[in-house]
Amino acid sequence: MAKRPTTKHPQGLPSREQVLQFIQSADSIVGKREIAKAFGLKGQEKIALKALLKDMAEEGLIDGKKTAYHRMGGVPKVTVLRVLEIDDGDAFAIPDAWSPDDATPPPRLKIVEKKKGPGRMAALKIGDRVLARTEETQRGWLAHPMKKLPARTEGLMGVVEMDGSGKGWLAPVDKRVRNSALIADLGGAEEGQLVIAEPAGRSPRAGVKVVEVLGDPLAPKSFSMIAIAKHGIPHIFAEEALAEAERAAKLLLSEDKREDLRALPIVAIDPADARDHDDAIWAEPDGQGGFRAIVAIADVSFYVRPGSLIDREARKRGNSVYFPDRVVPMLPEVLSADVCSLKQGEDRAAMACHLTISAEGKVTNFRFTRALVRIAGNIAYEDAQAQIDGGTAPEHLQNLWACWKLLAAARHARDPLELELPERQVKLDDQGKIAEIAIRERLDAHRVVEDFMIAANVAAARALEAKTAPVVYRVHEPPSREKLIALRDYLDTLGRKLALGQVITPGLFNRMLKDVTEDAERAQVMEAVLRSQTQAYYGPRNAGHFGLALASYAHFTSPIRRYADLLVHRALVDAYKLEQPKPPHNANIPETSGLSDRDRDDLSRVTDAISAAERRAMEAERETIDRYVAAWLAGRVGETFETRITGVQRFGFFATIVGLGGDGLVPISTLGDERFHHDEAAQALVGESSRKRYSLGDRLQLMLAEANPLTGALKFQPLDADGQPIEPRGERMQYRRKPGGKGPGNGKHMTGKRGRPGDIRHQGRKKR
Repeated sequence: MAKRPTTKHPQGLPSREQVLQFIQSADSIVGKREIAKAFGLKGQEKIALKALLKDMAEEGLIDGKKTAYHRMGGVPKVTVLRVLEIDDGDAFAIPDAWSPDDATPPPRLKIVEKKKGPGRMAALKIGDRVLARTEETQRGWLAHPMKKLPARTEGLMGVVEMDGSGKGWLAPVDKRVRNSALIADLGGAEEGQLVIAEPAGRSPRAGVKVVEVLGDPLAPKSFSMIAIAKHGIPHIFAEEALAEAERAAKLLLSEDKREDLRALPIVAIDPADARDHDDAIWAEPDGQGGFRAIVAIADVSFYVRPGSLIDREARKRGNSVYFPDRVVPMLPEVLSADVCSLKQGEDRAAMACHLTISAEGKVTNFRFTRALVRIAGNIAYEDAQAQIDGGTAPEHLQNLWACWKLLAAARHARDPLELELPERQVKLDDQGKIAEIAIRERLDAHRVVEDFMIAANVAAARALEAKTAPVVYRVHEPPSREKLIALRDYLDTLGRKLALGQVITPGLFNRMLKDVTEDAERAQVMEAVLRSQTQAYYGPRNAGHFGLALASYAHFTSPIRRYADLLVHRALVDAYKLEQPKPPHNANIPETSGLSDRDRDDLSRVTDAISAAERRAMEAERETIDRYVAAWLAGRVGETFETRITGVQRFGFFATIVGLGGDGLVPISTLGDERFHHDEAAQALVGESSRKRYSLGDRLQLMLAEANPLTGALKFQPLDADGQPIEPRGERMQYRRKPGGKGPGNGKHMTGKRGRPGDIRHQGRKKR
């Protein structure tokens, strides 16, 4: 029962404000009965209270049910949470059953875990579900976990496996889920099929029941579908939203109300496989050693108006999600891939950022207009670079490179963080099968476009600041003191110093890396520096962009695929009075293309939601690439690869294949008969007698022991001095061929003490 606040309440029917105050100040669940008791209501007053609570729910002031109310946009006093992020050992979660809309993105709660004594639960990890008591403080929401709940989404997608007794087991496709679940109801599914299941009862012993059969887990497009289903990524547009997008696509452009830039040779330089084209660039000398430049960005805000159905769909997605075989677009394709996309020879609506760039590469002036553009060419990075290198580039491309050299000089003087972060690229053939996996080559053409985009993004932030308008900043905060202390302690083990009394700048890290001449040690230091960095996010309060060494930074250049950029465009429309008249016959399209009142008043609500959506997309994209890499390597089990250690824990270390990627575990039990202890400060495993070290950043030859395409998990085995696999110590898991097995694992399964199937391993033929 909720405790009454210490202040006395006047007797009689309370006001809406009094009800809200009571709900928020109570320290446990508040229902109709608790409210009636607190205000001394009886008889007809209770009936009136019921009507009042119903009205408040309809007005969006409160949510919940009659036995447990909470304010709208708040969180129930006791609820189920899902862990979304682990940062510096602190877990952050969102309500598991939250149904976000444009008004109420999920709040982020910091989980306060009990460190000692009875009731202390095992360390939480991303995806865990907990029942928790919540409280709202001045510093944000806190959650006090009561108990950990069984996994729901992550553990309930998997592959059907049958054991020798005819029982079905669900082998998970998430490498964080260790155990298979007993299938109580196959629901028509057959062995080897990828399925979605749900609990068959309240007790874990009840097993699971199959509710949807997805088919062959190794078929083309299965890997991305696994990620979409696992992370709950919205990927189907409602028919009403598609119809609205078709209507929006027919909006007529007012030529007399837009700056006409169609005569300029503006070009869009993109990846060869680009599915949409947000940005295009142009530059010409100004006769004074500098350049006039234009960064033209798709004018998505003209077509996607606040409060429309397509706006709500875009807001829910937060961003487009890119997989090797498909894109899950933020906007319907009639907009994202057609009307908004800057295509060669087509008239397009654009938001134009005009830049004046000095001979020193400084942006000395900028202005924003709504424009009409006709793109002179859609050019692949490789083709643009080939024209420049071969001396066959037209004048407008030569101008872009000459202007970029000035911007690059200014960038060098700014000294942003320079880390080598190779991007893996999965190339598929016409049947959707893997043709090649390689590291994407980094060209000057990439840097040209990147530096033009950075200049426009800075200009957008500064332009909005000049008008004291709302800004959706792209924030990258400096490393926390805790992470810097950990980095200092690690560098001490390498004989290098990091003084924490000085101002920490990106240039400090750059000089540190430049001073390391030995490749192996440089890899170690770079890995440690990378781990010390914070994660970037969107927010209305400016904290600068540490990595780019910029005081103000906003994302302006990709509104087709990022909702944050769309919000920046809307803010510019308002601040610089760029509203375009809407043709009168489009009655179903909202009038304004600027910010909504709701966003202007509380921008943090939506920035929190799109930051969470970005993290969701990044994790889904990374996991999918890992699955493709594992599938690519499945036929090469038993081969030796050059790897680099990317993480060290008590139970072993993680390594990635140099030039290919894909993280794999090396269990400590496979390091031989010698005992190893974990040196946390040095990020190393050290042999007790031999002093053999396995340290963060080390390069070493490892044998690929397992590759599981369904989870993306790899497992490596170290080699001895003769290049032979080191014999694991202790009890080893044994392989057996399952009689009659026809599942995707080619009949080879790892069996535990109970002899039931576990993860599917050794996809493809094992090399001898």
